[in-house]
Amino acid sequence: MTSPARRAAFAALAFMSIATSAAAIGNSGRETMQENASHDVATSTDSIATRYKNIDVDGVRIFYREAGRQGAPVLLLLHGYPSSSRMFEPLLPLLAKHYHLIAPDYPGFGWSQAPDPAAWPYTFDHLAKTMLAVTDALGLDRYAIYLQDYGGPIGFRLALARPERVQALIIQNAVIHEEGLTPIWNLRRSYWADRSGFEQKIREGMLSEASGAARHVGGRLHPEQYNPDLWMDEITFLKQPGMAAIQLDLVYDYQSNLLAYPQWQEYLRQRKPPVLVVWGKHDPLFAVAGAQAIQRELPTAELHLLDAGHFATNDVPQQIADYIDDFLQRRQGR
Repeated sequence: MTSPARRAAFAALAFMSIATSAAAIGNSGRETMQENASHDVATSTDSIATRYKNIDVDGVRIFYREAGRQGAPVLLLLHGYPSSSRMFEPLLPLLAKHYHLIAPDYPGFGWSQAPDPAAWPYTFDHLAKTMLAVTDALGLDRYAIYLQDYGGPIGFRLALARPERVQALIIQNAVIHEEGLTPIWNLRRSYWADRSGFEQKIREGMLSEASGAARHVGGRLHPEQYNPDLWMDEITFLKQPGMAAIQLDLVYDYQSNLLAYPQWQEYLRQRKPPVLVVWGKHDPLFAVAGAQAIQRELPTAELHLLDAGHFATNDVPQQIADYIDDFLQRRQGR
């Protein structure tokens, strides 16, 4: 890695301005960045500082953000596509005083390693298996889970695999009912039926600036109020060599989640875990009907619709933190 590139890597880690672009594949500099990231770097010196760490599990090095103190109630934060644990940066300092926060990057996302798909299959079952291995390695035997987008199917797999560990679910724009999928998903359904025939259209949408902006802005007025770095960093990440193959595999495997929806719905009805639903109502991907359907399965679920988009943690982090703190305090105490 050249000196300018090395300085850029350190700047990305310190200020998190381009963290999601770090998943380059076949880049000899990536290992150097991972080694640098493994140092326990803190954003401040106080007790609620965020720390940036790595752990080796399931044959891959996983990067994760950690905040709060050992011994506090654990909140496991599972991110969405095409983001990383970076999406929780606005939330971590707001919750770290009372909770032990763990936010990992999946393989192929953020600062985690991105193994070759030929040797490391990118499926939601495999991602969940790796995240379960992270919880085992970190000794997390009781936790609440924050599920957003891809974090939904991964988190529900964790809940079914270790139901005794799950103290609560916080669901943010993650569906478990087909009625929660907007018409945008029609193209993905075509891709599932004819992968080779629709792959180019999926690839074009993946790299589209308009699609990236829609994830963050939705149909809201005044798009000039939203920082384009949010979606342009994601597109930069998706353009990394080899990344398209990984993400296309996951888009194709997403159909496995729809087949699992009835099982996850049954989990809510039978286990009745405490559930908080906080939902950005300007999401072009997941309709408000998906949030309402969760409450239909579990009438005790608390539902709050937010003036936010798909990545609501960027829009209203304090509001989400307040809802989470109130919800968990009533169920777990301090």
